[in-house]
Amino acid sequence: MMRHRLRLYTGEDQVSTFPAPEMTVTLGEISALIADAVNSNRAWLQDFEDDRIQISSDLYDVLTTYRRLRPGA
Repeated sequence: MMRHRLRLYTGEDQVSTFPAPEMTVTLGEISALIADAVNSNRAWLQDFEDDRIQISSDLYDVLTTYRRLRPGA
């Protein structure tokens, strides 16, 4: 008969997860691709809509001003 062997869980068996490496690209490298994905309503774009991105403060200022000045739909 096979004996069952019990082990005490200590948490040491947990696998460490490392964050995905971050990439640095210029806005020019991705702007046309993102615009095309938005215009084409690509489903994969929704997979990333909760991802946080980092932009420069001057680009943020320009984007927020553009949002305020844009005519309403």
